[in-house]
Amino acid sequence: MEIEPEQLSADALRGLIREFVTRDGTDYGEVELGEDEKLARAEKLVAEGKARIVFDPENGTANIVLARDLPPRA
Repeated sequence: MEIEPEQLSADALRGLIREFVTRDGTDYGEVELGEDEKLARAEKLVAEGKARIVFDPENGTANIVLARDLPPRA
């Protein structure tokens, strides 16, 4: 199930974004970015709806997924 960013506290959203950008295997292209730049870019993607927050109620975890990798919204 998708969660709107506004449904999370600012601290929870920031923590989720930080976990996303520091995850092993996250690819940012040819040039490696610093953590602050990665955070800023990820925050922008979430704010613009290009990345969405998905909650899995079975295991109680949230994840950030690029919108293009999700089915279209109904």
